[in-house]
Amino acid sequence: MQTVLAFGDSLTWGYDPDTLSRHAYEDRWPSVLEGALGPSVRVIPEGLNGRTTAYDDHLADCERNGAKLLPSLLETHAPLDLIIIMLGTNDLKRGPAGSAFAAVRGMKRLVNLVYYHVWGSDFDAPDILLVSPPKICETANVPFAAMFRDALEESAMLASLYRDLADEMGCSFFDAGSVCQTTPLDGIHLDAENTRALGRGLEPVVRMMLGL
Repeated sequence: MQTVLAFGDSLTWGYDPDTLSRHAYEDRWPSVLEGALGPSVRVIPEGLNGRTTAYDDHLADCERNGAKLLPSLLETHAPLDLIIIMLGTNDLKRGPAGSAFAAVRGMKRLVNLVYYHVWGSDFDAPDILLVSPPKICETANVPFAAMFRDALEESAMLASLYRDLADEMGCSFFDAGSVCQTTPLDGIHLDAENTRALGRGLEPVVRMMLGL
């Protein structure tokens, strides 16, 4: 059995912008990916609404700084064969960070946390797949438009910046925007069809990385 950790934000948690609740378990992209890979692979969904790469959100009701949480999760779920990291959208809020450059710095911090983690029991460090989230789109949703004001252009930069980071750090890369699109209901989240599409789109990349 090979184990994959899906480390992300509300797109991984499965936030449903239509119902303002949560997508059915079978519609969330980690579930779709696990089903596509078959019984020899377990995909652990570790999504949290509002999670950033490495920045504090002082108004949050829980810890949303990914860099503070990741080491404990690595220890909790070890041994791991692969970790998929899809974060950065929440970094574009003005409060936590506010730019694509800041998101890239945060992602680099996360990669280093994986590489330099003290793996016990002779476990090897997992491979890393960096996923750039789909770019933000225009929305008439006033709260979300205000929360992500001026973030559309920054969001569009993430894919190329993450690709360069993956090359620099020796990781693999996938552009989620190549297979799914955010909904204008709020500009940042995925409807059920698009979150399923993300799971299907990741399958060939993950299958290759796991040697399936």
